[in-house]
Amino acid sequence: MPPSLADLTPAQARLLREQTIELPSWAFGNSGTRFKVFTTPGAPRDPFEKIDDAAQVHKYTGITPRVSLHIPWDRVDDFARLRDHAAERGIELGTINSNVFQDDDYKFGSLTNSDEAVRRKAIDAHLRCIDVMDQTGSTTLKVWLGDGTNYPGQDSIAARQDRLADSLGRIYGALGEDQRLLLEYKFFEPAFYHTDVPDWGTALAHVSALGERAVVCLDTGHHAPGTNIEFIVVQLLRAGRLGAFDFNSRFYADDDLVVGAADPFQLFRIMHEIVSFGALEATSGVNFMLDQCHNLEQKIPGEILSALNVQEATAKALLVDRAALDAAQRSHDVIGANQVLMDAYSTDVRPLLRELRESQGLDPAPLAAFARSGYLARAEAERVGGAQASWGA
Repeated sequence: MPPSLADLTPAQARLLREQTIELPSWAFGNSGTRFKVFTTPGAPRDPFEKIDDAAQVHKYTGITPRVSLHIPWDRVDDFARLRDHAAERGIELGTINSNVFQDDDYKFGSLTNSDEAVRRKAIDAHLRCIDVMDQTGSTTLKVWLGDGTNYPGQDSIAARQDRLADSLGRIYGALGEDQRLLLEYKFFEPAFYHTDVPDWGTALAHVSALGERAVVCLDTGHHAPGTNIEFIVVQLLRAGRLGAFDFNSRFYADDDLVVGAADPFQLFRIMHEIVSFGALEATSGVNFMLDQCHNLEQKIPGEILSALNVQEATAKALLVDRAALDAAQRSHDVIGANQVLMDAYSTDVRPLLRELRESQGLDPAPLAAFARSGYLARAEAERVGGAQASWGA
């Protein structure tokens, strides 16, 4: 029989009940490919409506109480008003993401640009993000750069690293004592010959030089095919520098698909290492977030499904028989150790999670409950006129 809540230890049940996942505001706007941004009926027209949609995900999953903002995409005249709007809907404003990759001035780089005026502009953009953090109560600034080159010899790789270190140092120095800098890496795109922050080692080197309040963000879509992501998770945890984990799924590049769509077993393996290291605890300092762009599917159901898939992988990871796994590993029982993991992965935890939701006063079937609510139909009818929010706006 599938396990029930009664089969969990108090600690396991607590971790499931306390688990939270941050949502990206940009997941609710229109998105697409390099060729086309598709429009969707009922898409939000401003950050306030993005918050409304995010609140629906939390209403039905119970585990997504925070929303990341992207600046300037989510710029408003009054961030205190946006914060209050979110609070009224049971949502907190979380990580503030900078954008220095969509201005013409950043064609040849932002924080690494050899033009000091452009580099100063990029630094100032981050300082404005810190101002937003002060107004929203956010404690984390996330930096992702599209900086890099397309051809050998286009620019000095070493000089770009020096300029990056200097730029990050100025930004880090402007943070408040309770604020931290989160540096995200990506191995390619939009730069194709070299990317200035292409991997976890480069990111770790830079944040280590900055100070204790600088950490690394790992995005599951930002690696070469076949990369053992759970190994990177462990290494960053051992270094005390894994600050955030962005979930999505990919088949080829940075696809930003529904979490677990391409490789649910990889998602389980990652969560197994997270649980093993104790990083699921709220005190671990690791923030879990979805980072997705739903190009074809409806936005809110896509976010609901991703959150549920993370929760399902977490439940399976919690069910790993750690005593049996440790015994098999110590005795070099290769097949036995693997089977311990596979037994947990093969367990149907959906009944357990339905029971968990019912115990929290939630509908046991979030996707079906949201579909019955009629929210999408109302949004389509009410959100007529005005520019829809989209990737890049």
